[in-house]
Amino acid sequence: MITMEQVEKLRTYADVTYEEAKNALERAEGDLLEALILLEKEGKTKGPQSGGRVVTREPEKEQASQKAGNGKEKEKRQGSSFSDLVGRFFRWLGVLIHKGNVNVMAVERKGEKIIDLPLTILVLLLIFAFWFVIPLMIVGLFFSFRYSFHGPDVGTVNVNKVMDDVASAAEGIKKDFTKETKAADAGNAGVKQEEANGPEDSDR
Repeated sequence: MITMEQVEKLRTYADVTYEEAKNALERAEGDLLEALILLEKEGKTKGPQSGGRVVTREPEKEQASQKAGNGKEKEKRQGSSFSDLVGRFFRWLGVLIHKGNVNVMAVERKGEKIIDLPLTILVLLLIFAFWFVIPLMIVGLFFSFRYSFHGPDVGTVNVNKVMDDVASAAEGIKKDFTKETKAADAGNAGVKQEEANGPEDSDR
C-alpha cells in the first residue's frame, strides 16, 4: 500500500506533482528507488544525485543545515585568518626587536668609546623623550662627541659618512666660535690696557 509519506518523499526528491509521484510508486509497487528510476526514464526528473540513495530530509531543513555549516566554516576561516594576522604581526615585531638589539649606535669622544646603545633603546628614547634626546645629541656634538652606527643591518659607509660630516661641521662651528671669543677677549684686554695707561700719558 502506498503511503502519503512515500509520496511526499518522492515528490521532495524528484520534484514532481503529487499525481506523478503516486502513479510512479504504484507502478513500482511502493519501491522509492524503482519509482525514481521510472520517473527518470520518462524525463520527469534528473535522477538521484546521491549515488542512488533516497534523501529523506526535507529541503528546508537541509538548506538550514548547509547554512549553519557554511556559517561555522566562515567563522573558522575568519578566526584562523585573524589569528594568522596576529601571529604574523608578532613575528614581524620579534624580528624588528632582534634587529634593533644587534645593531647599535656607538657614542665616542676623542677616539674613546663611551657606549654602544642598541637601536631598540634609541628608538624608544626618541619616541618618548625626543625633546630631551635630540637637543642632548646636538649639544654633544659641540663637546667632541661623535655618533656612528654598527651592525649587520646598519653601519653603511654613507650613513656613517653623514654622521662624520655633521660632527666635523659642529667642530668647525666650535672652532670659529672659540676664535671669535678669543679675538673679542684680546680686543677687550687692549682697550682696558689703554684705559689703564691713559692717565699716565696725560701726566707726562
